[in-house]
Parts: sequence; structure tokens; C-alpha cells
Amino acid sequence: MATTPKRKAKGAEPSQAQLIRWYREMLLIRRFEEKAGQLYGMGLIGGFCHLYIGQEAVVVGMQAAAGEADSVITSYRDHGQMLACGMDAKGVMAELTGRSGGYSRGKGGSMHMFSREKRFYGGHGIVGAQVPIGTGLGLAHQYTKDNGVAHVYLGDGAVNQGQVYEAFNMAALWKLPVVYVIENNKYAMGTSIERSSAGGTELHKRGAAYGIPGEAVDGMNVDAVFEAATRALEHARSGQGPYILEMKTYRYRGHSMSDPAKYRTKEEVSRMREQHDPIDTLKAKLLEAGHIDEAGLKEIDREVKVIVTDAAEFAQSSPEPDPSELWTDVIIEA
Repeated sequence: MATTPKRKAKGAEPSQAQLIRWYREMLLIRRFEEKAGQLYGMGLIGGFCHLYIGQEAVVVGMQAAAGEADSVITSYRDHGQMLACGMDAKGVMAELTGRSGGYSRGKGGSMHMFSREKRFYGGHGIVGAQVPIGTGLGLAHQYTKDNGVAHVYLGDGAVNQGQVYEAFNMAALWKLPVVYVIENNKYAMGTSIERSSAGGTELHKRGAAYGIPGEAVDGMNVDAVFEAATRALEHARSGQGPYILEMKTYRYRGHSMSDPAKYRTKEEVSRMREQHDPIDTLKAKLLEAGHIDEAGLKEIDREVKVIVTDAAEFAQSSPEPDPSELWTDVIIEA
């Protein structure tokens, strides 16, 4: 049996300051994504744009438990990971709008931006392609003995890709320090998990054939994510090999900005927002515990809105890449 018991992770009880910081980080992601959606509607963001609205607790909880040397890699729904890793909102927004001030100098767009400084390795547009690359990051951590763990994010659609299981096999065989974070938002590109997964809907058990432990987590609750992340990262960091966390989460918007999301009802989306929203849940907890008052929450909201507004203004004022940049950053001579 590859599923581990959900024991309490040592030292995983968050402090008042941590809870407030998590609220701020989730709110920043939410407001940033809402602004990105507006800019897309104005025609300032081209190509595809996949928003993280609703899934904020997953990456914030994971990063709260991360070590200094840990690396992160994900697919195309990546803006939340970038911000949670500490990448500057201005650089992220500028990349979304294809400007030279962006993290990939305006040539990567929404799905392909990176920051070696923040140990964020993409943003990958090919479904599942980041999983073997992320497993390679785990091998690098093991080889250099830097005590790092690779956080490899994938979705419930990507989990059916063949390369995912090749990566699982190698990671288990070599006991690589990797935590595979399956963000199960139920619909992949638009097909429900019940209709697309012959192996059942318990995706945390997909590593059972390789002896990889896993567990399902309430991905709409940042406390639950932090606790599970602490446990999983401890497992991987201690040399016991990979771990799978299935984050049961939900995206409020369509798969991308061009998706009308007619495969689910408006009532379902409203119910998730009203009953399970990660930001509202934490907000209620903070108020009930007396950690913060309404004035304090409004101040956080004001600070976040300033960051997002500044990012949007920077993105629109930053110049587009010069045509001469077409041939730069394509290859590296070693």
C-alpha cells in the first residue's frame, strides 16, 4: 500500500505571523491573476493565459514548507508558482505582455518564464513534459548534496502521460528527492477526471507500482497543504525517495482564457467559491482567532493592489523586445 497515514508533521503548527503572511501571498496571487485576466481581455496579453484563481493555497502551502535549496517546476498554469517563489510581480506581468522587462525578456510569455535566482525552472507548455525535467532536478539535488528537494507540479490531465511513469520509476529506483504535486482541479482541459482516468480518481496512488508513498490533501486549505508538504518534504529530504501529494483543488475560471467552461455548471463553481474558497477560509480563521481585524485585512488588500497596479503599469510601459533579439537566447555555447 503506497498511501501513508496522515500523521501530524513535526513542527508544522503555523504561527500568527505565518498565517497572515499566507493570507497576503494568496491574495497577491488572486489579485495578480484577476489583473492578468483584465489585460488579456484588453488584448495586451497574447497567446494562451491559464489563471491560478482558486488554487492559491496549494503553492503557498508548499512554499511555506520549502527549504532554501529547493527547486520548483510546473506546467503552463504557472503565475502562482512564480509569485510564491518570490519572483517580482513586475517582471512576471511584463513577460505576460511580451515586454523586454519580463523574466524571459518578452520572448517566453505566460507559459515559458524562468528564474534561476529563485530556483524556478518553468513554466512548460507541453503537458507532462516538466515531470521528467523536474525529476532531473531531483537528481541534481542528490548529486550536489545541497539538501534540496524538487517540487514537481502537474495536473490531473498530465498524470495520464507516459513520461510521468518513466519519471516515477527513475525517481523511485534512485531514491531521488522529489515531491510530485498533482493539482487535481477535476477537469484537466475540460474532461472530468471520472471520464478520463481508467485507473480511478485516487491519483495519489498512481506511484504504488513503484513503491512511492502518497496522500490526498485538501488543496483548498493552506493549513492542510502546509502540514502535508512538511511531511512529504521531510520524507524526500531524508533520503527516502519521492513522495506524491494529490492536492484536491479547483479552478474558478476556464482551463484558459479562451475556455467557456460549459462542461460544469455555474452552481458548482458558485458552491466551491462560497464553501471552500482558500482565501475566505483563512480570512475567517484569522478573524475568529483575533490574529487580525478588518482594518488590518483592508491594509493588506491595499498593499496588494498597489503591487499589482504597479506591475501592470510597468508591463505596459516596458518596451517590446527589439527585432534583433529574435536570435538571442536560443542556444548556449559551452
